[in-house]
Amino acid sequence: MQPWMVVVGAVLALSLVWVGLSLKVLAEYERGVMFRLGRLRPLYSPGLKVVLPGIDRLERVDLRVITLTIPPQEVITRDNVPARVNAVVLFNVFDPVAAVMKVENYAVATSQIAQTTLRSVLGRADLDTILAHREDLNVDLRDIIELQTKPWGVDVNVVEIKDVEIPEQMQRAMAREAEAERERRAKIINARGELQASEELRQAADTLSKSPASLQLRYLQTLLELGADHNSTVVFPLPMDIIGPLLRKLGTDDPGQGSEPGHREPR
Repeated sequence: MQPWMVVVGAVLALSLVWVGLSLKVLAEYERGVMFRLGRLRPLYSPGLKVVLPGIDRLERVDLRVITLTIPPQEVITRDNVPARVNAVVLFNVFDPVAAVMKVENYAVATSQIAQTTLRSVLGRADLDTILAHREDLNVDLRDIIELQTKPWGVDVNVVEIKDVEIPEQMQRAMAREAEAERERRAKIINARGELQASEELRQAADTLSKSPASLQLRYLQTLLELGADHNSTVVFPLPMDIIGPLLRKLGTDDPGQGSEPGHREPR
């Protein structure tokens, strides 16, 4: 083989390697931030692109929504209760050039900002607010984090508090408090029921007192209800206007009332 053929083959091989290294493919959800000799080039859209090795440097930026899990953070609430809180952040890049030019690593920076904001916001709230008003806290966290990441070309879509871990002693105290609250509500409901029942009974008594015949019909209805269960005990109510004169007569004819011993009434 001639020496020139070896040289030509080597040149062709190097050319093929150089061309292979120069060709880059950007997916539909990616954008390319190109630097040529350290200077920023126009943004690359998806497709086949040529990147000169040693001259150009291509930074791929993913435009899809990224899920970032914030590790558990130790938080002291406003009412001095220790808690471990973790959350999840959903964000995406809307300006690839700013995400590369204004921050070294936008994903790491967003994670650090989210952790700091989570400790700061939850430290200003009490435990009851964290447990009962998570939606409001999520909105506050999102607004504060997005205020920091917006100049980087990062848009924060959702911030959700996933779990709140509190000490076991505090859990037992909260359980006792909830139980006491349930008992208080039960007593109030029972008292209101007694009040309503007494009002209904008073109205029924007023209605029956206006018609003695209706009271007698109510007595007879009660007897029928007692007999329906095959009860051996029979209760027969007597009106006071019947037994009243009898009781008064018995009271006046008491045999204990009489003359004293040794005393004789005159004839």
